[in-house]
Amino acid sequence: MIISDRTCRTTTAPDFGLVTSGLLQLSAGRRTGMCHQAAVDDSKCSGSDELSSLLVGYVRAQEPTDEVKIEVLYLPEDCPQKTKKGDMVNAHYDGFLAKDGAKFYCSRADDKGHPKWFVLGVGQVIKGLDIGMIGMCQGEKRKVTIPPSLGFGKQGKDNVPPDATLIFEIELYTIARGPRSMEAFREIDLDDDRNLSRDEIRAYMKREFEKGGKPREQSFYDVIVSDVFQKNDHNRDGIISAKEYNVYDHDEL
Repeated sequence: MIISDRTCRTTTAPDFGLVTSGLLQLSAGRRTGMCHQAAVDDSKCSGSDELSSLLVGYVRAQEPTDEVKIEVLYLPEDCPQKTKKGDMVNAHYDGFLAKDGAKFYCSRADDKGHPKWFVLGVGQVIKGLDIGMIGMCQGEKRKVTIPPSLGFGKQGKDNVPPDATLIFEIELYTIARGPRSMEAFREIDLDDDRNLSRDEIRAYMKREFEKGGKPREQSFYDVIVSDVFQKNDHNRDGIISAKEYNVYDHDEL
């Protein structure tokens, strides 16, 4: 099964992620027979670009018997950025039952065919997709096989029966900075002490509003800063630590 820009005929589908419209950006590239290996798996794999067959990588999950099988169907030549936990990603994905190939989900048939936006690695999609989409390039296409334990388990869902192994065909369009990213934290943390003060957050918000051409009164920023600290300064020490900021468990923080 190869991903294409086709229109899906599926009319009913479970909701796998955050649905919104997005910019379609597919980089030009080449087809490849590479073997993708995720960092969490120390096993070896080999292959040749001269072979037409696509080689396979595995991602080990919580238990030795739970693994996500990844086939790289297309890899762009230019890949300046790869997906990581906490990134906001935009992708199309089609879901099939491994048992008989029946299609149970098609993102192109949902929400007027817009690709799906979601934060990777934080549970907005099933665990197998969170694992299987790590390390992807913008424009990359993958086929990911997901065991029941990392899909819908023993209970199943909608058109997915209990204990079903799933196959997803994924096409990644965009990688964007996710909420509470490492980059944003560093932009706010002016003194680089890995803590955010009220002054730093106020200054950051002021810069962002002025950048957008909408400067506000000081009282406006004071109200927002107070609300931010009320919700995020969990130990009430007057600063927001990297740990308190990092609700999405970004590895870099």
